[in-house]
Amino acid sequence: MKQNLIFGHKTPDTDSVCAAIALSSLKNSLNEPSKPYVLGMINKETEFVLKHFHVEVPELLNNVKIQIKDLDYERIRPFMKYQSVHFAYFYMNENKLRTLPIVDDDGNLSGIITMKDIAMSLINTDQKHLCTLYDNIIETLLGKNILKFDRVIDGEVVVASFEEKTLRRNDIIDRNSIVIVGDRYDVIAYSIEIGVKLIIVTGDLEIPDDLIQMATTNKVNIISTAYQTYYTAKNIMLSKYVEDIMKSHDIMMFCDEDDLNDCKEDIEQSRHSKFPIISRDKKYLGLLSRNHLINPQRKRVILVDHNEMNQSAEGIEEAEILEVIDHHKIGDIRTSIPISFRNNPVGSSNTIIFYMYRENNIEIPKEVAGLMLSGIISDTLLFKSPTTTNRDRIAVDELLKIVDIDLHEYAMEMFKAGTSLEGKTMEEIIYQDFKKFNLEYKNVGISQVFTLDINQIMNKKDEFIKLIDEITFDKDYFLIIMAVTDIVNEGSYMFYTSSKERLVKGIFDEEETFQGMYVDKCVSRKKQIVPKIINALRLIRQ
Repeated sequence: MKQNLIFGHKTPDTDSVCAAIALSSLKNSLNEPSKPYVLGMINKETEFVLKHFHVEVPELLNNVKIQIKDLDYERIRPFMKYQSVHFAYFYMNENKLRTLPIVDDDGNLSGIITMKDIAMSLINTDQKHLCTLYDNIIETLLGKNILKFDRVIDGEVVVASFEEKTLRRNDIIDRNSIVIVGDRYDVIAYSIEIGVKLIIVTGDLEIPDDLIQMATTNKVNIISTAYQTYYTAKNIMLSKYVEDIMKSHDIMMFCDEDDLNDCKEDIEQSRHSKFPIISRDKKYLGLLSRNHLINPQRKRVILVDHNEMNQSAEGIEEAEILEVIDHHKIGDIRTSIPISFRNNPVGSSNTIIFYMYRENNIEIPKEVAGLMLSGIISDTLLFKSPTTTNRDRIAVDELLKIVDIDLHEYAMEMFKAGTSLEGKTMEEIIYQDFKKFNLEYKNVGISQVFTLDINQIMNKKDEFIKLIDEITFDKDYFLIIMAVTDIVNEGSYMFYTSSKERLVKGIFDEEETFQGMYVDKCVSRKKQIVPKIINALRLIRQ
């Protein structure tokens, strides 16, 4: 059963990351295999939280596009390149296969063969020289192992139909010969005497003990087969390695991690019917045909802390959205079937998940409780945000009983770690908690930067304003606002796209509007800034 992929938005914050981990733990407890992911690098606050509770950072998820590995392609067992053409033919015939993958000892794809390749090999290839395993010849001729000294047999095939004297005189047989012979014991003796590579005795004849002894002394390989000489001579070349006839160059193959849309056109336009699938490290995995492109399995995803397409994983439109757990405004996520959509007006996604644990009567592990508590106090700014509800406070009180920490002391340590701007570029500061919204049909970007020292921003005020203007123009935004939130004083300093000063004045309804103006009691992007922008945009449309 495939795992559900659970993740938050593109700019992972503490609430979204902790929510993905907590919900994944809950789903696994309910026998719904799930795994948490992040869509980008975590911030310092989240890093502090995960380290504090000894939880690993979730794996980075690049996209949720349909990949080759999501297709129900054929897991056809590959052949080793030293197995026989004969064995390959019967395996393909028995299993109704038209194409057979060939691999080396390490499982790397070496080539492919088709029934046509086998047929053409009997027409176009050298039908005299044979280099193959002794065991391949046994298998092809349904032979008996009489004497075996060499693993590999390499020589020229000779059908001995002459008398021994004729053979001697014309040098028809030499040491490099593979001799096919019936009841010509003189020929067998001569072949042993000169030390040929292999003697194949046809007709299931008994070989005299003296010849066996002589061959043992001279270390001559001998095989016995029930087939007659004609059939043996006709079919022995089927014992050659499949490597000798396989196609090994210009093979159209695909990696299992390739995006389906990137491969689809090549597959549909190719004259081939089967395409090998390999892993990133070149290991063979299976064969793909055009039929497998129909109704591919989409990735099963659960979204937490967001429900807008542009905030979600790349390729979200190709995924099967199973569920949404969020506490923001309703966005533009679309699904083709009804899903569980849980959107509650609380301060944190982790608050919602806390109550989901309660509803399902599932005990919350200590480390998960710590993460959920951290997500709530991060998003509510330790209950100072206007988004805070009584349900958030109840959740934190209950979670504290599990983790047993000093809430205020822990929160201050967490905020201190998260607000440190040391070593970050200005672009990294803007994008560390940046969300893109489509508000009233206009692209609006809102960055929120939490700090305990506003001077770290004010000292580079002009440079931040210039960067905001550049991003607005380069990324085709209508407006960008960077809200630098002072956690202690419960307010935010506003920086914005320079050309939109008149609009910003209408948004915050301040007597005087300027870059870096302080808006008291404004700490919530979701509940204070976004609604104000929507109202202002509606007014200018009227």
